Amino acid sequence: MSGDIFLALTRDIFIVTLKLGGPILGVALVVGVAISILQAVTQIQEMTLTFVPKILAIALTILVGGAWMLRSLVSFSGDLFARLPEFVR
Repeated sequence: MSGDIFLALTRDIFIVTLKLGGPILGVALVVGVAISILQAVTQIQEMTLTFVPKILAIALTILVGGAWMLRSLVSFSGDLFARLPEFVR
């Protein structure tokens, strides 16, 4: 495997990882900050209060975008298997 092929494969892996993980992490970040602001305003310092809304928001994000995420991952896997002969050379 030449260096160019390895770098292209690594770049594609990072892009797919960001595409799949970015929305989930973004939603978790927004919900976490919103809950933290709510806790600071109301002075409720319950540690478990942040977990339930985050889990629900992440589950909703996966339900809404799960089909797109799966299609993206299947497409990347298909491209990877199609390019497999390039890696063996």
